[in-house]
Amino acid sequence: MTFTLAIIGRPNVGKSTLFNRLVGKRLALVDDRPGVTRDLREGEGRLGPLRFTVVDTAGLEEATDDSLQGRMRKLTERAVDAADICLFMIDARAGVTAADQGFAELLRKKNATVILAANKTEGKAADEGYYDAFSLGLGEPISMSAEHNIGMDELRERLMPFDKSVEPEDFEDGDIEAREEGPIQIAIVGRPNAGKSTLVNEILGQDRMLTGPEAGITRDAIGVSFDWGGEPVKIFDTAGMRKKAKVNEKLEKMSVQDGLRAFKFAEVVVVLIDAQNPLETQDLRIADLAEREGRAIVIGVNKWDLIDDKPAKLAGLKEALTRLLPQMRGVPMVTMSAVDGRGVSRLRDAVFDAHRVWNIRISTSRLNRWLGDMVSRHPPPAPGGRRIRLRYMTQAKARPPTFILFTSRPEDLPAAYTRYLVNGMREEFGLNGTPIRLLLRKGDNPYAN
Repeated sequence: MTFTLAIIGRPNVGKSTLFNRLVGKRLALVDDRPGVTRDLREGEGRLGPLRFTVVDTAGLEEATDDSLQGRMRKLTERAVDAADICLFMIDARAGVTAADQGFAELLRKKNATVILAANKTEGKAADEGYYDAFSLGLGEPISMSAEHNIGMDELRERLMPFDKSVEPEDFEDGDIEAREEGPIQIAIVGRPNAGKSTLVNEILGQDRMLTGPEAGITRDAIGVSFDWGGEPVKIFDTAGMRKKAKVNEKLEKMSVQDGLRAFKFAEVVVVLIDAQNPLETQDLRIADLAEREGRAIVIGVNKWDLIDDKPAKLAGLKEALTRLLPQMRGVPMVTMSAVDGRGVSRLRDAVFDAHRVWNIRISTSRLNRWLGDMVSRHPPPAPGGRRIRLRYMTQAKARPPTFILFTSRPEDLPAAYTRYLVNGMREEFGLNGTPIRLLLRKGDNPYAN
């Protein structure tokens, strides 16, 4: 083994779950109750080409006496002293706690080599906790979900320099963040009878899903794994989503909830609309939900073979989409006929391209050159006669592309100026078809020195 990695953090932040994933076995007990792990447990960790010793530790407690919690803490501190690297985990859903801040200070006093990881970030509820992790002063945190295998590639990149037997891969501007092992997750969503199951059957090349003229045939979110154009994917056919007020039966409610869960695990969401009745209120709500969940989005316009004046119809749809969903400016729109397969190959290309953009990273130097040009072209306002200074910008993570802008007065920067910057990023860096998160933080350039 080339180095030793100790996983530390408060109780129940997911340390044992990550330990089991790294060793590839269920060696450590995992439970929702805190304090299950009490002793140190070692295993042989594997992450891509890396081979290392990984240590699962007891949850750090603030007790320092001879109680059980105090003795567990002393064991963990010994593991910190012995390890080459400490992976300090926090629970992004709970946010940064006073205990997390105290333990971060402890690691600094020990001069430990620390990688910070914000775990349980698979839902939007964890976003605020992830960004608060920057305040711990331990560098940029890894956005991770040990349970759902998210963030393992970024962890591998952080660990690569410590393995002298493996040449580190240079991370160049515009590189695509490597996808986790496994297929691309694609969810087909839309109103009832939009043709979702027919489309999935056409993509699979077989009648796998039950179809028919009746609305609401599909009741479960059915996932099928296969190779689509040589790329491994897992595609989910979901139940049609009607307005909440029209959903009365318990079974239909359960079907819709199952479809909504597919949003959380999908990487690309294909919002399928009916070309004869396009962009109704429910279509817009479904697309907005996909955007709020931070998924790459493709709009599929089905039943295009039934439209007569196609050029005029397409122009009207594009104009309406820009007007009704301005937060999704530039989202790809693909016309198709699921019945005869026309346009399905273009849908595949759009899905893969949206997934590529969703994973893209932009170098800090390029971002700040662009920011300087945008400020020169259109300076921020000066409320009360005091100019708002935009000091520095960096990309926090991909999936979706998320950026942090350090400014002198974030609370006074108008939403219109934020939209100006987001739209500028879409145009400059080709970030169409993916949500963009821009977080404002007060302070100077944290990397000035």
